[in-house]
Amino acid sequence: MFSTSGTPLVIAHRGASGHAPENSIEAFRKADELRADGVELDVHATSDGTIIVFHDACLPSGESISETPSARVREHRLANGETIPLLSEVLAAIPGLKVFIEVKHLDTRWDGALLKVIATGNPERCAVHSFDHRVVARLAALRPTLACGALSVARLVDPVHALDRAFADTLWQEVDYIDPALVQQVHDSNRRVFAWTINDADTAHRLTQMGVDGLCGNFPERLGPSRR
Repeated sequence: MFSTSGTPLVIAHRGASGHAPENSIEAFRKADELRADGVELDVHATSDGTIIVFHDACLPSGESISETPSARVREHRLANGETIPLLSEVLAAIPGLKVFIEVKHLDTRWDGALLKVIATGNPERCAVHSFDHRVVARLAALRPTLACGALSVARLVDPVHALDRAFADTLWQEVDYIDPALVQQVHDSNRRVFAWTINDADTAHRLTQMGVDGLCGNFPERLGPSRR
């Protein structure tokens, strides 16, 4: 589990996506340049089990990533001319940053493929999270040492129970659904709260005062000083 030493982690949402195309190598390197503590990114598996970094389930052409081979996916260009990156390429591009991997969709056939990429990219700096808590629980069962998070856009009756069921150590909570009671409840269970998406200094300060453990936004320089 990553320690924040009382200061929230500054996490660049899809890289420094306020400055460069989201989920691009350029955006991830910009996050490093801006001294973020880590980056958040989105992954899918292609039809042949390659783990690529992209937000949507379909390419702009309408092709489903999960039904398209990696060679075809890699023909697509991002707005800055880059190809859609592999997760392995992102890990290699930012070796000094923590990497928080949102699993958008993952067929059970490719659980091992994702874990293999993580294992070869300094696994101690990597964590996974998802709106599909079943995927999180599955990956946690396969790799008990992997840091895991559960995404939420709801006022949960029992957030600790949700984390327990997902075998997760971090609640990734949409900013509008965070209050001091939630933070205290999660902290009392020795878990963390990460807030998303924050793009202004005032909100970042308010959440820091509340005790949130991580701040995820498109402009990491607005979220407070990193500890690097």
